[in-house]
Amino acid sequence: MSKSYIDRVMASTPSPDFSNLAAVLAKQVPARPTLFEFFLNGPLYRRLAGTDAIPGDVASFRLVCAAFRQAGYDYVTFRPPQFCFPAGPHERNQTISLNDGVLISNRAAFEQYTWIEPDACTDYDLLEQAAAWLPEGMKIVLHCPGGVLENVIRLCGYDNLCFMLADDPQLAKEIFDAIGSRLLRYVELGCQYDAVGAAISNDDWGFKTQPMLSPADLRTYVFPWHQRIVAAAHAAGKPAILHSCGNASEIMEDIIGTMRFDGKHSFEDAIQPIEAAYDQYQGRVALLGGIDVDYVIRAAPDAVYRRSREMLERSATVGAYALGTGNSVPEYVPVENYCAMIWAALETR
Repeated sequence: MSKSYIDRVMASTPSPDFSNLAAVLAKQVPARPTLFEFFLNGPLYRRLAGTDAIPGDVASFRLVCAAFRQAGYDYVTFRPPQFCFPAGPHERNQTISLNDGVLISNRAAFEQYTWIEPDACTDYDLLEQAAAWLPEGMKIVLHCPGGVLENVIRLCGYDNLCFMLADDPQLAKEIFDAIGSRLLRYVELGCQYDAVGAAISNDDWGFKTQPMLSPADLRTYVFPWHQRIVAAAHAAGKPAILHSCGNASEIMEDIIGTMRFDGKHSFEDAIQPIEAAYDQYQGRVALLGGIDVDYVIRAAPDAVYRRSREMLERSATVGAYALGTGNSVPEYVPVENYCAMIWAALETR
């Protein structure tokens, strides 16, 4: 009887080497099949790391490092936790509302809001300490506490923001600028550390059929800050990845040519399958993940494995691709199916 995909992954002994992900982001062919995921989930981290412990902040980071290593990633995603944009409570059920937790609905509320300043945070030394904790060959991919548009929506509410853009565009601009400038400074500070190998600007911009704001408004309020964030990462010698959900067909040229992201993450079969996206954009931007989360959940493990192998074979000569899900690995993804996907890359190592 053949081993399960879980058993194969747990028996493997991957050796991390960040140069593989760096090659993908440089639109090159990596030395071996390369994996990419933004985040997994708590039970899966513990299973991969071989512990059921519920750790504290530092131990949690080390556990996630061990899990990423066992799964064959060449990096671990992380951010120092102090810097964020506190919002009101958001009810979390099977979905979340884009109008919960509103704290800024007018100028008075904007002026009263207490911002956390990146330079005042004292936990960036975690990025320095991490150099001693990281498995040999791994680096950190620094991510943000949400992106420019995401945080504006969290603070203002999506409906309120749409009205504000029509009724008081100056206030809207000031809110975008207050968030964008702080995210820029956070990336500038975080990318100074040698343990950081790349940065993710994580900011959802779209619904299934269109962007959440008009392309014109995105280009006015959102994209200039991302362009500066990418430039800051590049100035520090780090590639920049965009994690953004939704239909990006109207704005892909902005992502590639204007903001100059090195890699794009988050794909959905209902919008554009990763195979079609790769054929369209190969050589212009690295494409990361893309094995649709719904597909990974519903398909048989062998089918997940075959699609993953085919995607690796499709990109073998051109490069600029790392294998992973279309978005992330929530708890309801069957572990056997997830392992079938990553085994497509691990089996050749």
